[in-house]
Amino acid sequence: MYYKQKYTHLFFDLDNTLWDFDRNAKLAMRDTVDQLKLNGQVPDFNLFYDFYEAVNKQLWDAYRKQEVHKKELITRRFAETLNHFEIKNVDPVAMNELYLDFMAQQTSLVEGAMDVLNDLKSNNYKLQIITNGFRQVQLRKLENSGIAHFFDHVFISEDLKYPKPDIRVFQHAIRSCNAKKAKSVMIGDNWETDILGARNFGIDQIFFSKDSKMPDNHPNNTPTDKKNDTFPAYTPHSNTYRIENLTNILRLL
Repeated sequence: MYYKQKYTHLFFDLDNTLWDFDRNAKLAMRDTVDQLKLNGQVPDFNLFYDFYEAVNKQLWDAYRKQEVHKKELITRRFAETLNHFEIKNVDPVAMNELYLDFMAQQTSLVEGAMDVLNDLKSNNYKLQIITNGFRQVQLRKLENSGIAHFFDHVFISEDLKYPKPDIRVFQHAIRSCNAKKAKSVMIGDNWETDILGARNFGIDQIFFSKDSKMPDNHPNNTPTDKKNDTFPAYTPHSNTYRIENLTNILRLL
């Protein structure tokens, strides 16, 4: 199938855009709890995971704002969770390392991801990754899930020393790929980091969201009338589109 190339360079987020973070992270935590034999001290795994997830989200938000460093993030998220459930004699740093190892072993992809990547690559689009995260974990996710070969470059916040939505991330990626801003688009599921970051830099964005209501700070907050529909919202520097299924990317290219 032939697609007219409105864009030449496609910049993908990884977690929950291509790699099913929600599913994989919970499976990795289950493996971690089992490996450490904590089931007797964790009366309800879902409550344990939900508490960890809330703490982790807060710390990642702070990390993106450069309010905490990597070492503090990886220590506190487990230290606070273990303390809350009064679990003793577990090293939070060692638990974090075990969790990240199990995380990188998970292989579930977002529905349609493999088909979309195959289709895009066969039609000569230049595919890249821009992801917030830790280098070794993100690279292993790509390798183990069988999608690393699709991408010419992988830009990781830990390497760049500043995370999305910092516009320097997008600036570095565009320059490294010798891409034109007008022929580039960012595809991601996070409104703040992926979409606003790319918009502030001045490239088009595709917001991958199953929620038919756009965020409050979207310039055109009118929901779509049809499931899986797409629509543009024009800004001074770039266009914003929304898709509910990953395969709908093909309709915008």
